[in-house]
Amino acid sequence: MNDKKDDKKYLNLNDIDAYKLSFHLSNYVWNKVILWKWLAQKTVGTQFITASDSISANIAEGFGRYFKKDKIKFYRYSQGSLKECFDWNEKSYRRGLLKEEEYQYIFDELEKIEPALRRLIKFTNDKLKF
Repeated sequence: MNDKKDDKKYLNLNDIDAYKLSFHLSNYVWNKVILWKWLAQKTVGTQFITASDSISANIAEGFGRYFKKDKIKFYRYSQGSLKECFDWNEKSYRRGLLKEEEYQYIFDELEKIEPALRRLIKFTNDKLKF
């Protein structure tokens, strides 16, 4: 009997850069928004949190799908949420809800996530057969 272990390394969700970056960013956004006044939370804040949460959530959902097209569809949803976050970040800053360094941090993180998502889509498209 052969007790040889399977040497294959399987990709885990936490191995995906776009997921790790977006998960961290969504918690950062949450921690900023919960400090805002009610009106700002209710209008801009809820939308900003939802959009930022949606980036990592859609990556996770896509990761859990079996077929390449399904995976990529959810990764593209993440791209849409990412673009939405750029808008909410700008509005939050211009309305005095974020300090300049908070705005810049979020902007920089979004800029890191964008190419990471493109790489994830390309990797999925190139490496999966169906």
